[in-house]
Amino acid sequence: MKRLRVLFVTGPWNSHLYQMVPLAWALQSAGHEVRVASEPEFVDSITEAGLTAVSVGPDETLQQRLLRVRGESAPTMAPEVPPFLTDTLYEMGYEERDRLPWEQIAWLLDTVVVPGMWLVNDEMVDDLVTFCRAWEPDLVLCDVIVHAGAVAADVVGAAHARMVCWLDLFLRIRHDFLRAQQENPALEGRDLVRDWYEGWATKFGREFSEELVTGQFAVNVMPERWRLEPHERTLSMRYIPYNGRSVVPSWLYGPPRAPRVVMTFGISKVPWIDMPGMSVEHLQEALDAVADLDIELIITLPAEERDQLRRIPHNTRIVEFVPLNVVLPTCTAVIHHGGAGCFNGAMVHGIPQLIVEGSVDAVAKRGVLRETGAGLSLALSELTGPRVRECLTRLIEEDGFREGAERLRQEGLAQPAPTEFVAALEEITAEFRSRRADG
Repeated sequence: MKRLRVLFVTGPWNSHLYQMVPLAWALQSAGHEVRVASEPEFVDSITEAGLTAVSVGPDETLQQRLLRVRGESAPTMAPEVPPFLTDTLYEMGYEERDRLPWEQIAWLLDTVVVPGMWLVNDEMVDDLVTFCRAWEPDLVLCDVIVHAGAVAADVVGAAHARMVCWLDLFLRIRHDFLRAQQENPALEGRDLVRDWYEGWATKFGREFSEELVTGQFAVNVMPERWRLEPHERTLSMRYIPYNGRSVVPSWLYGPPRAPRVVMTFGISKVPWIDMPGMSVEHLQEALDAVADLDIELIITLPAEERDQLRRIPHNTRIVEFVPLNVVLPTCTAVIHHGGAGCFNGAMVHGIPQLIVEGSVDAVAKRGVLRETGAGLSLALSELTGPRVRECLTRLIEEDGFREGAERLRQEGLAQPAPTEFVAALEEITAEFRSRRADG
């Protein structure tokens, strides 16, 4: 097999990069050249993972850009997905579900999807195309939020795919939009996503195609029957946890004295969607409610938030960071916000989960837990200390949750590990490169 040049493109968030690292290393170990492109503020995170970084875009951080743009009468950026979308947007299964009505699609595009495309991607495209013209990658693997990678791949004739490590809301919205457009020709001229891609494609002498939006194929770590909206060309890959620079703490050397529970709420957030989460007040109430349980509760919490707690029960240990891939195998249950690293990590370790819904797709993950019996979920509106205690007690005491978590684990482990997956990537890259050459 020809030695490939593979470019990963990610936004400046550890939670997104960390999903890519195991595959990047598998490709390098197989003899391929790998680069990871992101904004200058994120170069250190990439190199800390032992990967070669490519800096694209301005020195201005994404957070600085967000503040600047919002100060210049930017389009409204949604604080959260409204309740009226819950059932249709997050419903598991894609063949029989009711599609989103046009009004809801338009709301999502105008307030979430397109503002995010502008904010994250506009400053990256020129530098990314310049690098790709010089380096000539064979394959570009894109974070689902970083659309600039597809533009650059198309300019240089590289194969390109979207890496999906959670439930694919963007593809669902796109498919519902295209169906609505087919049914109502009056909507044909209103496609802001196409406008964005077409503007950049035209600048570099290319034409718009739907492959730019959806990717030529997808790499997905969710087990097949739990994919929200699968790409028609989806390659399945096993999720392998990676948690960045990690050290095993000494308190993990021996077995836990009681059922161990980890409570963690993620390492980064998408900055233009101010998703609500568990407040310090909520956390204090939850700690008080479980203070008398015979458990070993491990909470990851920044120092400034720890200092706001009024009481820390004797059964609770607070740390700023603990690698999930190290602590989860020792756990009886995990409480988290629904992020990809937490959900997927619990899945591959077979740990019952309680999701306190804070991530964008946490509602859909609630459906996965319900159908598999692998855990429970609480909406923020339901969040009280007694409810956390009730759910946690059930996860610890009821065997059905451990059995459900093990079933979900087996589904995850049935997919090929990154080292086994490389051959499939080599084959599909050759296919799409050949198609471009013939065309």
